[in-house]
Amino acid sequence: MAILTRRTLLKSLAAAPAVVALGRPGIARAAEFDLKYGNNLPVTHPLNVRAQEAVERIAKETNGRVQIQIFPNNQLGGDTDMLSQVRSGGITFFTPSALVIATLVPAAAINAVGFAFADYDQVWGAMDGKVGAQVRAEIAKVNLYAFEKMWDNGFRQMTTSGKPIQTAADMAGLKIRVPVSPLSISMFKGLGAAPASLQFSEVYSALQTKVVDAQENPLPIIQVAKLYEVQKACALSNHIWDGFWFIANGRAWKGLPEDLQKIVAGAINDAGMKQRDDIRKLNATLQADLEAKGLAFNRTSPDSFRAKLREAGFYAEWKGRFGDEAWGLLEGAVGKLA
Repeated sequence: MAILTRRTLLKSLAAAPAVVALGRPGIARAAEFDLKYGNNLPVTHPLNVRAQEAVERIAKETNGRVQIQIFPNNQLGGDTDMLSQVRSGGITFFTPSALVIATLVPAAAINAVGFAFADYDQVWGAMDGKVGAQVRAEIAKVNLYAFEKMWDNGFRQMTTSGKPIQTAADMAGLKIRVPVSPLSISMFKGLGAAPASLQFSEVYSALQTKVVDAQENPLPIIQVAKLYEVQKACALSNHIWDGFWFIANGRAWKGLPEDLQKIVAGAINDAGMKQRDDIRKLNATLQADLEAKGLAFNRTSPDSFRAKLREAGFYAEWKGRFGDEAWGLLEGAVGKLA
């Protein structure tokens, strides 16, 4: 596989401008299944690059029976809008972060427990294992189908327009944008901040107009969404690991013949594994790129943040919300939290 860089991402976009409406080269007949996939990320993000590859593979391996159009960058609305559309069947596929789908399936937020994961070995051990299996089962209960492999959104980092965040004490009163997620709101309140839930599509303007002073996202999103233009400092906090569940409308998924389901699932899961590797490689280079654009970095220790969250009762509260079984699976993967 070729090494993926920001340059090759841009070249991929230039070479395939039809990312929002895949063509049908060499296929004369109309598709039996015309499906739509929406997401909230720019076309240059590895999620869209790899999704486009999956779409092309699906068209080829199904001999044109399945065609998927990709609508990136909030073209079909914000996260809440697209979650509603995939439930109703207005779109077939959506890739919400775990924090977004947790507004519908609370168990999906378990990977976003603050400062739970130390590294990617713990992340994938949990999400490809028992923790992920339990979440997929909960997603199925709301008539959505979650593909086996999560796609990587990355460890989330905190950026500010003012002074850098060094310890939990720096969070006091900080106006920070968080996803529309009860767990995120709870965590940042526990840290003493003043969290504001906004759709991702509103983040740049909210920072630019000082509605909020800070935000938190993985480095690839900070880069592709150009948040460095409206932020000064980035604390490498790794406070949450977040991933994308690739989900399908349950009725539409069941309506695909079994042979087509196998092809679609294989292509999407394989693309997800490649996207994970893309994010790993980008993370290794993005800090230098963002520093060159004027974003200052500092490292933090999780100790003061965990202590503050324990003191605030955050871990005890969410153990109660998730239940002993789910919490036990999480602690089985990462060690004792509460």
